Amino acid sequence: MRACPIVAAFVLMSMGGATFAQEWTEFVSKDDLFSTNFPGTPQITQSTYRSQFGADLPSHVYSASLGPSRFSVTVVDYRAIEKILTEKAKACPPGAETCLGGSNPGSSTGAGYWKVDYAGALIYATHQFMKRDAAITEFIWTNIDLVEGHMLHLTNADKKSRTYASIFMHADRLYIAEATVPAGAPEPGLFQQALGWIDENGKSIRYQTLYHHGQPTPPRAR
Repeated sequence: MRACPIVAAFVLMSMGGATFAQEWTEFVSKDDLFSTNFPGTPQITQSTYRSQFGADLPSHVYSASLGPSRFSVTVVDYRAIEKILTEKAKACPPGAETCLGGSNPGSSTGAGYWKVDYAGALIYATHQFMKRDAAITEFIWTNIDLVEGHMLHLTNADKKSRTYASIFMHADRLYIAEATVPAGAPEPGLFQQALGWIDENGKSIRYQTLYHHGQPTPPRAR
C-alpha cells in the first residue's frame, strides 16, 4: 500500500500568467512519529480534538496547498484518554451510568467510558467523514506497512470536489490524512501513498504481521 521510496515530482502551475514548479518532498515528524509527502513545507497548527465521549485531546494539524488542492495530516494524541475521562467522570451526577462508565478494574467500559473511546477511535473518526454533505463513493479497509486503517473517497456537494481520506491508529495516536482536489483533477497519489510510520529515532517501521490498535505490537520486519 505504501510507496517506499522518497517521492519527488514537479507540478506545473499557472498563477498570474507566470508558470512555476513546486516540489513534492518527504516530510518527517519525530514529534508525531510519521512521514509523508507534501507540496512544500507544511504549516503546523496546534489544536484540540473532541473524542467520542468528550475528551479534548491535544492534536497537531499539518497542512499544505497546491493551487485549489488542499492536503492535511491531523495527529491526535490518545495517550491521556484514561486520565482525562476518569477525571471527567467525577463530575457526573450520582447514578448516571451513561456518564460514569465502569470504575471497576474488570469493567469493559472504564471510568468515563475511556476504554470504549480508546477502542473505537478509528471508527468514530471515520464516522465524522460519513456525516459530511458528500456522497461516499468508496469505503474500504486498508493498511500501510501492515498498520490497519480505513480509506474513504467522497464527492463533496458544494462544487463536486473530491476528498480522499485515510485514517489509522498507531502508537496511541490517531492519524487522519485528507486531500481535497477539484472536480476532474487526478487522484492525489503522491500524498495518498506516502504516509508511513517512524520510531523515536526516526527509523521507518514496518511490521511482520498486521498491527491492530489496542493489541500487542507485532515484531518489526525491518
